[in-house]
Amino acid sequence: MSTSTAAAHDAVSPTDEEIAAWLTAHPDFFVRNSGLLTTLRLPHASGGVISLIERQIEVLREKNHDGETRLAELVSIARGNEQLVAKIHEFTRRLMRASTSRAVLVQMEAAFRENFEVSQTVLLLFGTVVPNSGDLRFVRQVAASDSNLAGFESLLSSGRPRCGQIRDTQRDFIFGADSVNVGSVALVPLTTPTPLGLLVLGSPNRDRFHPGVSTDFLAHLGELIGDALARD
Repeated sequence: MSTSTAAAHDAVSPTDEEIAAWLTAHPDFFVRNSGLLTTLRLPHASGGVISLIERQIEVLREKNHDGETRLAELVSIARGNEQLVAKIHEFTRRLMRASTSRAVLVQMEAAFRENFEVSQTVLLLFGTVVPNSGDLRFVRQVAASDSNLAGFESLLSSGRPRCGQIRDTQRDFIFGADSVNVGSVALVPLTTPTPLGLLVLGSPNRDRFHPGVSTDFLAHLGELIGDALARD
């Protein structure tokens, strides 16, 4: 083939986009020319080549594996939520059986320790005195005007729980000497409807209460505790 003939041939050769568009417009092409499927060769990750049919089977297997993985993730999430709902149900029953505000606090602390496996629980109550609660180490009476609460103003005004890390001064104020063992916290405002207190759950694991975790269940817990303490 002469140079001029080759150049003319290249000039009229269709582009990859044109071929793809033509095949898209003629999906029955390989039905009418099925023999091509076994002759077309594609590079493989192993370094060899495979037929187009083998590559299609491989793609389907990959999609099936991805689908199974996603399904397994969804099933795991559903099971986790089911277990969490059961724990909240038991938590609700604990609070309903408590006949006094002190009993509510005792049951609440026990539930977080035994059922929710929370290593550190602190309840800051704003000017609310719960009778006979002086011996409950996790309960602290704090004036709503306490300057240490200034960093939590937006949290308390929103009434929505928040998870993650807090400043060292805030952690020291809440947990005292135990603050060195706290890697992440969940902050749960208690409102009925005015601010009643702040429940703080701490974990040595920095990822236990990470900022991306859903706070819906925490909000439910806050509402339950607030209503239970407001009964007296």
